[in-house]
Amino acid sequence: MKTSLIALLALALAPLPAAAQTSDLNPANREVTVPQDITVDQDDGPLTGTVTDDTPWQELGIAIASFATNADVPTPASSSGTGALGLELARIVYNDLRSNGLFRPVGPDALPRPAYAQITAPAWSTWQGRSAELLVQGYVRANADGRLTVGCYLYDVQLQQEQARAGWVVQPSEWRRAAHRCADLVYSRLSGESPFFDSRIAYIAETGPRDARVKRLAIMDSDGANHRFITNGQSTALTPRYSPDYSRIAYLSYVDGNPRIYIYHIDTGRQTLVTQSTNPTFAPRWSPDGRWILYSMAIGGNTDIYRVSAAGGGTPERLTNGPAIEVGGSYSPDGREIVFESDQSGSQQCYVMNADGSNQRRISFFGGRCATPEWSPRGDQIAFTHIAGDFHIAVMSPNGRNMRTLTNAWHDEAPSWAPNGRIIQFFRTERGSGEPSIWQVDLTGENERQLRTPVGASDPAWGPVLP
Repeated sequence: MKTSLIALLALALAPLPAAAQTSDLNPANREVTVPQDITVDQDDGPLTGTVTDDTPWQELGIAIASFATNADVPTPASSSGTGALGLELARIVYNDLRSNGLFRPVGPDALPRPAYAQITAPAWSTWQGRSAELLVQGYVRANADGRLTVGCYLYDVQLQQEQARAGWVVQPSEWRRAAHRCADLVYSRLSGESPFFDSRIAYIAETGPRDARVKRLAIMDSDGANHRFITNGQSTALTPRYSPDYSRIAYLSYVDGNPRIYIYHIDTGRQTLVTQSTNPTFAPRWSPDGRWILYSMAIGGNTDIYRVSAAGGGTPERLTNGPAIEVGGSYSPDGREIVFESDQSGSQQCYVMNADGSNQRRISFFGGRCATPEWSPRGDQIAFTHIAGDFHIAVMSPNGRNMRTLTNAWHDEAPSWAPNGRIIQFFRTERGSGEPSIWQVDLTGENERQLRTPVGASDPAWGPVLP
């Protein structure tokens, strides 16, 4: 079984050793490598709940203090030392938790720094009266083998009780992942929902003038850090999507003017050809089991939806067969249905059909046009681009009811869901300049944030939580 990039420590229940001690927190004094499906064993407590788009939620005040260290020493992760690194870890946790509309966090720059010995024995008088019901503390320690140990603790300030803890041993290059895992621990413990911060995003990086745009495949962390280009820009790349197991990215590439669907293998950097054609081809999408690639292709002026084996080769199977333009398919999480857009009613609208192409029915009846639909990982909602003059990101139930608009800018399009179905990302085109950028919005529509990228960015695709 493939092991995770970050090894979870079984943290001892006893208080943390004094700052002068350096023994491992694992009772057996050894690292525990865990499979991908590990879950952190936590005590049930009074803070767990379920958050949906229509559930009333009282924002919880959370104080997120700078992570302490037993000895402030330089590491490959920070030449300024583990003390400075502890501050950066807490800042990442703070930025993660403030972007989803559930919490009211206070970051480490506005808080006192706890001592190393206080991480498992908080100074409660320091934190009471700060309008924070909860406290996140942690530590970072440089190990003799060059790796880092990072611990994360969640406390209820009023009850003066620990609510959750976890720890990770990481390579210096992976320290940001430990911070995202800490934010995931806090988020899941308090909301009752699945984590999503420790994930990555694929997108199309755009440079050059409008009439000679260079479009490259790129990836970055869920908060926009650790950006890197995957393709060199010699051929245009479009519409990337992660495979369900995170191991691959499918995308469309135009080589010598002809469309090809490629799969990029993340671990090896190898690329494999899935299918190619001289006909216009659009928007490859994975099936939930990772066996099929769904895409649209225009033949003889008629655009239909096809599927082809993700292993490559074989004859594509046509799922729609009518005179309308049908594109943008997205599978339901159980793989039984596909949502897509079609103009068979005379205008661009959203439809749902069975996975074999049967039982097609229109679901959008709210005025304007419906484009780029994407099924939520939960299966309870479909995100789409609502076009009514301007382009807005909206959601609706799979039957087309309960439509809600989440954004209100000039040109927002191409929604992609976070792994837990709580946040939607999309790209926004600026009026006048035409420059695209990636944004995120939560299901309330009240919390937007831009992900900074080194160049223009479009077609974002949120990947699964990292193994």
